[in-house]
Amino acid sequence: MQENKREKAVFGGGCFWCTEAIFKNLKGVEKVLPGYMGGFLPNPTYEEVSRSNTGHAEVIYIEYNPGEISYEKLLEVFFATHDPTQLHRQGNDIGSQYRSAVFWNTPEQLHQAVNYILQLEQTGIYDKPIVTSLERMTTFYPAEDFHQNYLERNPDNPYCRAVILPKVKKFESRFENLLKKN
Repeated sequence: MQENKREKAVFGGGCFWCTEAIFKNLKGVEKVLPGYMGGFLPNPTYEEVSRSNTGHAEVIYIEYNPGEISYEKLLEVFFATHDPTQLHRQGNDIGSQYRSAVFWNTPEQLHQAVNYILQLEQTGIYDKPIVTSLERMTTFYPAEDFHQNYLERNPDNPYCRAVILPKVKKFESRFENLLKKN
């Protein structure tokens, strides 16, 4: 693998404010953008996606250096930081736009995702079946500017304090060895 080569990954794990705040702190992750994927309406807005009738999921688009972090490690973080057994929801966020989804870009990514899910199921870590969808990567639509770096720009927002920050702290304690050094 080339050290400077960038690859891309796209995950839907509920609210993109949460997933962006987690993945942007990983070593080897060079870019994280919240947005929308997997729907049928071109150029969807947040309001349209929120009505759960465009088919899109809230996702994060990630560019990463595979010489620093592997796709499998990204999958590990993804599955550890949301509940892949909840269909069309994460906590109080309900609707198909909050579905658990891996949007694969290459047959190798699909293969790795399938194998990772099988490994998780074999461990029995979850009481319920994993419902994460495996969807081919389609057009990525970046979310409106308001959603970019949401936690950094709104640290006192009640949702950030009650939902995102505890999730980030749990992630940081579990994956301390993968964090960027500031």
